[in-house]
Amino acid sequence: MPSHREHRHMPYSAEQIYDLVADVARYPEFLPWTAAARIRSRKPIEGGEEIEADLVISFKVFRERFGSRVQLYPEAGRIDTTYLDGPFKYMISHWEMKPADDGGCIVDFSVDFEFRNPMLQRLIGVVFDQAMRRVVGAFEARAKRLYG
Repeated sequence: MPSHREHRHMPYSAEQIYDLVADVARYPEFLPWTAAARIRSRKPIEGGEEIEADLVISFKVFRERFGSRVQLYPEAGRIDTTYLDGPFKYMISHWEMKPADDGGCIVDFSVDFEFRNPMLQRLIGVVFDQAMRRVVGAFEARAKRLYG
């Protein structure tokens, strides 16, 4: 089961990075391998909002849609995602953004998942760590474009 954790200092506010990660509908504009995004539903929850979203991931010959539940906690600077349906056995991810003393922020990201298809699981295992670094880097590059 691939899992990945990152702890990064970024020169943007925690609110700016939070807003980028929370804006799931815009992922196809900048996130590698994300071909489409659709918000299924939105509802308020204690401390924030919960959305259900579909993402279409496209990588070489692989193209799959999966659904996830995204819990957004803006005051806490936290975003928790759990898997609903699609090609995974399970998938969970967490983002946490905290202000840093220098005006930037500290970003903690973790993801853990397993594909149902063993062949696909082996294929992604080879490039998983590099791919996750590229995903987090895409958020950072997007922040640089938007916030300078």
